[in-house]
Formats: sequence, C-alpha cells, structure tokens
Amino acid sequence: MAVSITKLNSGDAGFDATLENLIAWEGVSNNDVEQAVAEILQQVRVQGDSALIAYSNRFDRRDCTNFEAFCLGPEHLQEALQSLDVITREALQTAANRIREYHSHQVQKSWQYTEADGTVLGQQVTPLERVGIYVPGGKASYPSSVLMNCIPARVAGVEEVIMVVPAPDNELNPIVLAAAAIAGVDRVFTLGGAQAIAALAYGTESVPRVDKIVGPGNIYVATAKRMVFGSVGLDMVAGPSEILVVCDGKTDPDWIAMDLFSQAEHDEDAQSILIAWSAAYIDEVQQSIERLLPQMERREIIAQSLANRGALIQVADAEEAISLCNRIAPEHLELSVEEPEVWLPKIHHAGAIFMGRHTAEALGDYCAGPNHVLPTSATSRFSSPLGVYDFQKRSSLIYCSEQGASDLGKVASVLGRGESLTAHARSAEYRIKSPD
Repeated sequence: MAVSITKLNSGDAGFDATLENLIAWEGVSNNDVEQAVAEILQQVRVQGDSALIAYSNRFDRRDCTNFEAFCLGPEHLQEALQSLDVITREALQTAANRIREYHSHQVQKSWQYTEADGTVLGQQVTPLERVGIYVPGGKASYPSSVLMNCIPARVAGVEEVIMVVPAPDNELNPIVLAAAAIAGVDRVFTLGGAQAIAALAYGTESVPRVDKIVGPGNIYVATAKRMVFGSVGLDMVAGPSEILVVCDGKTDPDWIAMDLFSQAEHDEDAQSILIAWSAAYIDEVQQSIERLLPQMERREIIAQSLANRGALIQVADAEEAISLCNRIAPEHLELSVEEPEVWLPKIHHAGAIFMGRHTAEALGDYCAGPNHVLPTSATSRFSSPLGVYDFQKRSSLIYCSEQGASDLGKVASVLGRGESLTAHARSAEYRIKSPD
C-alpha cells in the first residue's frame, strides 16, 4: 500500500520553511464556531438546566424532559465496574495504581521559615475545592483520560470531582464509567459539548460550579474552554496529538512504524515525525509503514494523518537531531537510541520523554504512571504535563514581628513614595517604631 508521507533532508534548500509549515498548527475555530459557542454559553448561563436539556436533546439526539435523566450516581458507576470482565477491570486498576503512585510524589507541602527578628514567611498549599472533568463521548472512548484527569485531583486532596460525558443516542461506554468508579469521581452528568463546559463554568440548578475544568474535547469544547477562562481555571487548550521519534537506526523499523501509527490513528490532524541520520534506515521505516498500514483497523485515518502532517526527516547527525527536537518542542518525544539518558541535559522542550528502544509512547498513554495530558503545538516551551500541582493553590504567608514591621516599613515607605502611592507609604510608616 503506497503511503504519502513527506520526506525531508535538513541540508536541502528551503528546509526551514517547509518544516515550519509542517509543524504549524492553528486551531480550526472560526467565526461560525465562536458565535455558536457564545450563544450556547449565554443560554446556559441564563436558562440553566432547561438549556442543557434542549441542547443535549438537539446535539446528542436524546429525548429527555427533566434533568434527572442526565444524572448518574455512584451506584451506576459501581454497576459499570462490576459489569466488566476480570481482565479489563484488573487492567484499569493496575493503571490507576501506577498513576496514583507516580503522582503521589508531586504533592507540594506548605512551608515557612522564621527570620532573626521573629518575622515569619512561608507558603500555604491547599487543594482546589471542586474540579470538573470533561470526557469525550460518541465515537471516542477514553477511560484512560478519566484516570489521568481525576487521580491527580484526588491525590491533591480535591474535595469533589464532577465528570461530564456526552451520551449520544443515550449510549454510554461502561469502561468510561468503570474508570470513573476506580478514579473516585463523585458525580457524573451525561452532558457534552459547549453546553457541558458552560454548566461547569457557571453552574446551573443541578450542576455545581467548579473551580477548574480539565479534559480534552472537540473544537466546540476547546472554543468554549477558551471563552470561559477567567470564570474558571483550565488545564490547557490542547491541539492534535503529536509524536517525534529520534532513532539512531538500530531499532526494529517495524517498531518505529507502529509508534508513528500510534499517534496518527487519533485523527487526521495528528502529527507523527521520525528524525534519523541514516537515509537507508529512513527507507526501511517507510517500507515498514507501507507493509503494516493495510493491517491497521484505522488505516484510513492513519494514512490521512501521515499525508497531512507526517514526515521522515534525515539530519546530519545526533547534534542536529537534538536541535530539531528543541525546535519542534513535541508533546511526545521518543529517544530510540543508545544511552538516551546522555541526551537528557540537551533536551529542553518536550511534554514527555520516552527513553530507550523498549519504551513505546503507548505505555505512557495508559499505564506507565506519568500523566498523558501534555502540552501540544510547541507549548512545551513554557508548559508542563497535568499533575497534582494543577489542583493545588499556593497562598503566601507573611507575619511580621514588631521589629520586622518597623524595619520593612522603612523600606516600603521609600518605595511607596517613589511610586507616588502615599497611602501605601503611610500605612507602612505607622508600624515604624519610634526611637527610644
């Protein structure tokens, strides 16, 4: 099966421009989408549950007359968990245990220290009170996303976790509900789309307002998340999935081809890129792609993804490969090389780094332990994976002793008056001790 995939050589004229066009990603939101989402947000904000019922009946082809039909309690989640076969249930539990163990190491503690004059400074760390998790429905089924979004919140100490998941044609995936039971979701509402984001951000008669919304969704969900930011916190507005594989030519080319497929099968806009410094090896991987693709259940999506945004890039050497890695700043970076740990000090931008030939990115998606909610579209230059720290707040602590207030007051007085903020200065000056 012939596969259309871009082949590039870093030494060719025009390489930089071609690469920039390849990795550039702009959200597909447009004025029509934004206007539709703005209308949905406004209606839910004003009409509450009645708007949620109307939009869900319209977009998810449901026929509900009261909001109780959208509510699932803990008993529903437990029923879904018990309905699974033992192998699936144990796989979910194993993944959950590993995710919980990894994230337990991220918990931040409150701290403080005392200065010589008795002034105390520090930081108080507290969890968010209520978090909302958006889980895609319909054609998508992502129990792993439930685990990855809920478990860090629970480890952080979040009091209540609310999950929304659409139920098109009144269908729900029991594995998603089972994952919610294992992860510790408190309540589930079978809502999707921009209307679900509005409900979480603003609250309705039945859906409580949350402090933060996490979880992926379609363009309407992503647009809604952008629009409600400020009223509620967000994890990130993610783009299509990405993988960048760097290989020294010594890994089985079939393995690399399948690693590229693993992200390409998400959707037609996903991006899969291989960087290598052996032209012969790149040809071997291309041959593996063409031989293995017909065997894939999602081959049409994979083929379109590779044609749209995939690439096989030949570079001069390992140093140039590292430079390209940092330029692309991928969501997932596979270092399929000897001694990958030697590369780490030079890798500055990547959402997650998979080290060695045996570490398939797919392990990180499900059960390795680190979070699979990662920065996309080169945002790993300034963003990090979802973690416990996203569900904790930090408050500064300041306690001044009498002497400390007097000493600091003199400094604040000078700076306040320098900014022409005399009330600031006088407030500080009141605490300055008079000379004996």
